[in-house]
Amino acid sequence: MKKTAIVLLALAIGACKQDSKKEQIKENTQVMKVESAPMLPEALTKVFDAHGGLNAWRDQRTLIYEMPKTDFTETHTIDLWSRRDRVDTPQFSMGFDGKQVWLLDTDKTYKGDAGFYHNLMFYFYAMPFVLADDGINYGETEALEYEGKSYPGVSISYDSGVGTSPKDEYFIHFDPETNKMAWLGYTVTYRTGEVSDNVKWIRYDDWQEIDGLTLPKSITWHNYEGPKILDARSKVPFEGVVLSEAVKSHDFYSKPEGADFVEVKQN
Repeated sequence: MKKTAIVLLALAIGACKQDSKKEQIKENTQVMKVESAPMLPEALTKVFDAHGGLNAWRDQRTLIYEMPKTDFTETHTIDLWSRRDRVDTPQFSMGFDGKQVWLLDTDKTYKGDAGFYHNLMFYFYAMPFVLADDGINYGETEALEYEGKSYPGVSISYDSGVGTSPKDEYFIHFDPETNKMAWLGYTVTYRTGEVSDNVKWIRYDDWQEIDGLTLPKSITWHNYEGPKILDARSKVPFEGVVLSEAVKSHDFYSKPEGADFVEVKQN
């Protein structure tokens, strides 16, 4: 009887410990979820919802789109979770393997800065959803006035060490009637490392629905004089857009044979 009682007591204690451990794991998991949940402004949450919802965006893993140019078409592929990326053209390719940027350009036809360009258009294209990334700070900004209409907005800045240009600033402005994104203002500090008050403006008014998410069909840069937005300057179209929950292999984003790693300037 005593042995039986001891065994039962040991089993009971063990069960209590396991239950306690399960509760601790559950509690830790809940804490981690709370800590990782972004503190988004209500206005920005409404913008995400108007574009299909942040959760729906985060369910996707791979984004592909084409950008037709005068002499060729660029095909951009991005892993939305790891932010590995790849840009392919008939003349050259470039990408980010998760640690380093590489460039494959055997004929030396590419004249740009691959370290700056490899993911540049992704961040313009994936608006507004990339404004929920880690390391972002949100603030207030004055409404944008254009052709007699007022567009409320949210200012965005980055923590030190986030990305290659953490001193960049962004200003998202949205249509107060639909809550859809309407304008993006941004500064560029990549080449100088100095804070800039020269805000460039892109209009977002041409949308397409891809798997329930509203993404740009084209975006248009506008001329400007100080804070005043002027006429349209250049339009960039996006074609063949594909969103997928499937993941491409690491090898797809790795430096191919014949390519060179590119030094990326850090501000």
